[in-house]
Amino acid sequence: MTALERDPRRTVIVLPDLHTDDVAELALDLVALPHIRLIVESRSQSPAHRLLSAGACAELDLDLEQWRDQRRYEQWVADMPDSHATARPGPANAAEDLDLSDPVAVCEADPWEVTAAYDRDDDHKHGGLRAAWIRVGQALCREQRPASRALHLLSALGDGADPWIAPALRVVAAAADWRMEWSRVRGDMTPPWPGPVATLAVGTGPLAGSLVVAGSGGIVKAVCLADATAQGRLPTLSFQPVAMTVMPDGALLMLDENGRIEAESGWATRPAESGLAGLLEQEPTSTQRLLDNLRNQTGTALTHAAGKDLGILALGDVTGTVRVFGDVSDIACLHDGPVNGLTALNLPLGDGVTAPILYSGGADGAVRAWSPGSAPMTEPVLQRPCPVVSLDSAVTHDGPAIVVAWGDSTVECIYWDTGIQRTFRPGPPVRAVALDENGRILIGMDESLTTLIPRIPSADAGVVQ
Repeated sequence: MTALERDPRRTVIVLPDLHTDDVAELALDLVALPHIRLIVESRSQSPAHRLLSAGACAELDLDLEQWRDQRRYEQWVADMPDSHATARPGPANAAEDLDLSDPVAVCEADPWEVTAAYDRDDDHKHGGLRAAWIRVGQALCREQRPASRALHLLSALGDGADPWIAPALRVVAAAADWRMEWSRVRGDMTPPWPGPVATLAVGTGPLAGSLVVAGSGGIVKAVCLADATAQGRLPTLSFQPVAMTVMPDGALLMLDENGRIEAESGWATRPAESGLAGLLEQEPTSTQRLLDNLRNQTGTALTHAAGKDLGILALGDVTGTVRVFGDVSDIACLHDGPVNGLTALNLPLGDGVTAPILYSGGADGAVRAWSPGSAPMTEPVLQRPCPVVSLDSAVTHDGPAIVVAWGDSTVECIYWDTGIQRTFRPGPPVRAVALDENGRILIGMDESLTTLIPRIPSADAGVVQ
């Protein structure tokens, strides 16, 4: 809502792209105020258009030829870059002629018309396309290329869909900024959907090549990073994990709903001993020694980075403070409000030397970088007007990178060496994200778990991989 003019007598307000009846009702309430004048944009025959046009209003209908200059529009389209090309307006009965079972057609059609058509035709599954479209929701109705819509549909397509639909969508999605490696949605059986996601962690040590998925009801599973096949699960926990990290020996550290640290060593390994040595008590592992330093500590987020001895374990809390334990002990207040996510990586400095870097995401919408033992950066590396939900980092084949999930369901990936940035909006709320060394970005939601890889321009050939 943008105020064009404000004075004691009159205020002019512009409402762009109005399409829902609830906001239209708000507009009608504003019109009742004598000093308010409204300029409203809405799509023809949308619920908002029908509601507003029923009242006394002056309507400029851009569907009428008298308001359009076709020659100048054709010239404008011809001058537009390919990445911003806009579909030409179709006939008034385009929605009636649309084949809702054709994945290419629905990606190229007006998304509002497709949504309305699927809503009217709820008796047919259309090969699984209708379910995928509804699952993705509002993300499909943004202004975007057909390739992006095809990628969204791929991420929500169940394994019960007609077998020819996914290959057709992949062809269209080839021009998108992301490549989908795999996706599992509610109801999938081969491999099975791991369930709703509360938090994620990329495995290391005995869990290398695995993704640890914590869902509702204390269920923790491991799935293969490459293809989502199930690799095992822990006995059902007596608490709900809200954050977790995997230690080098495979032990899983978790925070429960009250912020207490819990450890599960069912996947951890210890050196095999025999004879008398096997009967003697073994030395405590690095994980156990770290846990000794964390007794009576509580937090809202945690992460770990390997080191020469214990490595470092960081714990964020509700005050915005981050505490570091292990090879380095330090403390810093990084946020105005709770710390919602922590991630750490060992940044290569050359000659085999690395330095631990912490990234913290807060409810204040800031992502901050800090190397324990030195002062935190004065300015956030990222800032948006919504809270951070989850974040992760890794040293990938294309350099150090970070992935952030925001409260508005935006997933953002940044490669620090090149400055390349990719954004994906899956539609449903994002609960957790994870990033592995191969550049896979895992996005966990209530009804799906999706793996995307950003298309990075090759430094040598200057083409998209």
